[in-house]
Amino acid sequence: MHRAARRLPRPISTSFTPSSTSSFSSTSFKMGQFSNLPLSTSGPMDCALRGAVLLHHPIFNKGSAFPPDERRAFSLAGLLPASEQTLEQQVQRAYQQYSTRADDLAKNTFLTSLHDQNHVLFFRLAQDHLQEMFSVLYTPTEGDAIQNYSRLFRRPEGCFLRIDDIDSVFQDLSQWGTPEDIDYIVVTDGEEILGIGDQGVGGVLISLAKLILTTLCAGIHPNRTLAVVLDCGTDNQELLDDPLYLGLRQKRVRGAQYDKFVGTFVKSARHLFPKAYIHFEDFGLDNARRILDTYRPQMPCFNDDVQGTGCVTLAGILSGLHVSGASLGDLRMVVFGAGSAGAGIADQVCDAIAEDRKISRAEAAKQIWLIDKPGLLTTNMGDRLSKVQQFFAKERGDFGVADADSLGLLETIQKVKPNVLVGTSTKPKAFTKEIVQAMAKGVERPIILPLSNPTRLHEAVPSDLLAWTDGKALIATGSPFAPVKGPWGTGGKEIEIEIAECNNSVVFPGIGLGAVLCRASRVTDGMLVAAVRAVADMSPALNATKEDKENGVVPPLLPGVDVVRDVSVQIAKNVIQQAVKEGMATEKEIPADDVLLEEWVKEQMWSARYRELRPVSLEKATRQSAGVRSGGFMRRDSFS
Repeated sequence: MHRAARRLPRPISTSFTPSSTSSFSSTSFKMGQFSNLPLSTSGPMDCALRGAVLLHHPIFNKGSAFPPDERRAFSLAGLLPASEQTLEQQVQRAYQQYSTRADDLAKNTFLTSLHDQNHVLFFRLAQDHLQEMFSVLYTPTEGDAIQNYSRLFRRPEGCFLRIDDIDSVFQDLSQWGTPEDIDYIVVTDGEEILGIGDQGVGGVLISLAKLILTTLCAGIHPNRTLAVVLDCGTDNQELLDDPLYLGLRQKRVRGAQYDKFVGTFVKSARHLFPKAYIHFEDFGLDNARRILDTYRPQMPCFNDDVQGTGCVTLAGILSGLHVSGASLGDLRMVVFGAGSAGAGIADQVCDAIAEDRKISRAEAAKQIWLIDKPGLLTTNMGDRLSKVQQFFAKERGDFGVADADSLGLLETIQKVKPNVLVGTSTKPKAFTKEIVQAMAKGVERPIILPLSNPTRLHEAVPSDLLAWTDGKALIATGSPFAPVKGPWGTGGKEIEIEIAECNNSVVFPGIGLGAVLCRASRVTDGMLVAAVRAVADMSPALNATKEDKENGVVPPLLPGVDVVRDVSVQIAKNVIQQAVKEGMATEKEIPADDVLLEEWVKEQMWSARYRELRPVSLEKATRQSAGVRSGGFMRRDSFS
C-alpha cells in the first residue's frame, strides 16, 4: 500500500491514475483508432431509460452531474436539484459522508450502498482514495462483512444456485443475459473464505468483491460480470444455529452430488456464456485444486487462491532474489502451510525453476519443502496427502531422523537453510524470533513472506522480522502494513522501509483482462509465467534510486495497488502476446505492435468517468441500452 509510483522501472502511460486529465475525469474523451471495438469505452452510450428508472440504474445514473440537455432529453426535470455538479464535486461529498462512518464495517456498508446507486461515482471515489479504502473494500473488512452477511442483508446481489435444486441451475443462470453479455464470472462455494473458513451463502460477497477489484484494478466492465455462489450447505454450526441465516440450513453436501452440482454449473455457464472467463474463488482445500485440474484443460478458467497467489508470490521472490544477487537455481524455499495457497505457490515456483534451469519439475521440486500440521511432508504420509502435496513430499530418510513426521518448522530450517520462507498457515506468530534468526544464520538476505490473511493471522509482523534480522530481511506480507523505521541504513542511519504487500489484486485482474480481451480458449502455464514477468519487471526493488542505494534502502519487492491499473495493462499485454504465440487467442485482429497493443488494451478498459448518454427508443434498444442487467443483477423494472 505504501509504494511510490516514481519507482516504476520503466515509464508507461499514466492515463489510468487519478488526475484532472486522467481517464477517470468527467471531461470529454478523445476517440481513438480502436473506438469501434465492442468493448470500447469511447463515445456516447445508448440509453433507453427515462425518469426515475434511469436515476435508479447504477450504470447510467449520474445524479447531480446530469447536464441540462440530458435532464431534458431523459425527463429528469423535477427529479434533481437545480445545480449541475462535476464528478469531482460528487466524489468530495461522498468522501465526506464515508469519513463520518464510525468503523470500517460501516464504511464497507456505505460503499456497498454507493455501488448500488452509481457505479461511476463509486469507482472514482475508490480510485481516488485507493490506499485508504482498499482494506475496507477487501481484506480484512470484507471478511467481517461476509461473517455478518445474513445480518447486514438488504437486497440480493449475485446468482444463488442450490445443491438441492440442481435441475434448475441452467434456468437460473439463463436469467443473467445472452451469450454476448457476460465476460467474467466469479464463483465460490463459500467453504474457505479469506482465512475465516466456511461462510456458506455469505460467500457471495467474496465473488462480488473480486468483481469490484477486476473493475477497479483492470477495467473489466462492471455490467458484463456475474457473481455466483454455489450453496452446498455449511459446516459452520454458528450459521446453522442462527435463525437469520439465509442459506441452506444443512451440513455441506460432498461427494458425487457435489461434483454433479459443480459440473452442472460449469456446463450451463459455458453453454449460456461461451465467451466468459470463469474465476474459481475460495473453494475448500479438498476441492480447489481438483476442480481447477478438471476444468482447466477445457476452458478459460482460473483459481485465484492457487494460481493468483502463486503468481504474485513468485514475482516477489524473483525481486528478492535479484536484490540478494541470487537466482532461481540458488532457491531453497520452505512453505509453512500446505493448503491450496501454499501448494499453489510451490507449484508456480517449481514451474519457474524448471523453466529457468531447463530441468524436470520433479528435479525442481527438490528445492521446495512443504510443512503442514503433521510437520514436514514426507512420502510415508501416503494417502493423507493430496496429489500436489505428494509431489513435493520428501523421502523420510533424507534428513537423518528416525521419524520425519515430527520434523517441525525450526528443525526443517536448521537442516535446509532456506533463503525463502513463505507463510500460508493462518497460524499467527508462527515465525518466532528463534525461527527467523535460525534462517538468518544461513543466508545474508532472507526472503520472508508471511502471507496469511487477515492481519491477525499473519505468521509474523514486519517490525519484528526486521528487528530480528538487523534490517536484512526482504519482506512481503499478505495484508498492508505501515512502513517500519529503524537503524538499518548505511552506517547505521535510521531509514524507513516500505513493506511490499503480496496482494493477488496486483495480478489476477490483469490476467483476467488479458484472457477476456483475446478471448483465450484456455489459460496456460506460459500465460501465467508471462504475467509474473510483467509484475516482476515493474518491481520498485529493481529500480532503486541513487539516493536509495546510498542510504541502503531497498524499495518494496512488488508494485502496489496505487499503480495497479498500469500493472494490469502490462500483464494483459504479456498474457495476450503469449496466448497468440501458443494459439490460445481466438479474437481477431489483435495488434502485433507493442505500442498499438497497449492502446488496444486501454481502449477496452472501463473507466470511472461519465459518458454522454444518447437517447434511443425501447423498440430499438439493445439489452445493454435498455438496462436489462446491471452489475450482476437483473433490472426487471427497466422496461416500465
